[in-house]
Amino acid sequence: MGIEAFDRVHLDGTGIDRITEAEVVAIVRDALTRGRGGRIVTPNIDILRRAQREPEARRFLDDADLVVADGMPLIWASKLGGAPLPERVAGSSLIWSLSAGLGRDRRSIFVIGGSPADQGATDGATRAADRLAAACPGLRVAGALCPPYGFERDRGAVADLCTKVSGAEPDLVFVGLGFPKQERIVDRLRPELPNAWFVGCGAAVNFVAGDVGRAPRWMQRTGLEWAHRLGTEPGRLAGRYLRHDAPYALRLLAGAPVQRARTK
Repeated sequence: MGIEAFDRVHLDGTGIDRITEAEVVAIVRDALTRGRGGRIVTPNIDILRRAQREPEARRFLDDADLVVADGMPLIWASKLGGAPLPERVAGSSLIWSLSAGLGRDRRSIFVIGGSPADQGATDGATRAADRLAAACPGLRVAGALCPPYGFERDRGAVADLCTKVSGAEPDLVFVGLGFPKQERIVDRLRPELPNAWFVGCGAAVNFVAGDVGRAPRWMQRTGLEWAHRLGTEPGRLAGRYLRHDAPYALRLLAGAPVQRARTK
């Protein structure tokens, strides 16, 4: 769909908005003022790779109003291709900046995701929402839900989640369930909340809740955040990162100068 004011840089067939994080926040705040909802997708190397093979992943990207680069390899490829993106715009950063922006307008968020409650403790979604509210003056929390693992296979559980979110009428929904599960939930919610914005934010809810530590800033800046995550969750991420994503990233970077020469 796209926001018409910004052009897109094409990386391996995926258009990514040439936009900064501050501009994303400004666009969302302005759109909410005008009563317009939208969807933000934050592709990294893995999502970009999957979009080449999976029609569903491609459809999620095509449906987005804003597509922003969540990964330094995408920034490097854009520079090598002669159409540089201005900066990385990560979901784990957007969850903070968008919350701060909506707080200035006294708007509301709904948080989905995080780790389930353990032995009477508060679940991750609630802790993340509370921390965002504490850090962002004026921000209202419309609700928070931490669905159990595997809930997406239960139609009743999915319907119940969607009913609770739509009934709360939030201005913006953070869905941190991992790709593509989170995008499927966004698909279900968009028709019910046409004036709201949605961000599939992956592990961002866990980061905010404090259940998973984010990489140091120097690793984020230098494109090594993947190594930090691999070290913290090797069993879950090793196969994906090393067998699939790393070779794809190398092919993307190697092909970028060739694409640049073709477009001259």
